[in-house]
Amino acid sequence: MSWVTNVMVSIDSNDRPNVEALSEWLRTEAPLRDRSGRGCGFLCEITAEDTAWGGWKYPECDVWAGALNHADLEAVLDHIARMPWRCPNALQVFMMDQEEAFFRVSMLRDGELRQYAPVTPDEEDPDFCPDDL
Repeated sequence: MSWVTNVMVSIDSNDRPNVEALSEWLRTEAPLRDRSGRGCGFLCEITAEDTAWGGWKYPECDVWAGALNHADLEAVLDHIARMPWRCPNALQVFMMDQEEAFFRVSMLRDGELRQYAPVTPDEEDPDFCPDDL
């Protein structure tokens, strides 16, 4: 049985080496949630020129994405926060865990990775779409 977390990381192009190192850490060293072992997946660039997006232009951003399996999300976020980002204010982390319906967005501010959006509501809110869960 899997437990999937969808992750996207938006960076400044100067931080490509950092996101590549993050991807390798996820592949080989990242701890797992409620399991022994290491490695939960990896990230791929989704904004390169050979990717297909709608519209007539290529994206003008650097976004990497992956579907992590059994990732210890607290450890992943802690690792991201400790990395030596060259442009920390440009870093955005989008995470949607198993059984969640939307991404949580975190950014580095003052050396701390903070969730900015959405903080509320969550899937327990009565106005959420309970028929979809």
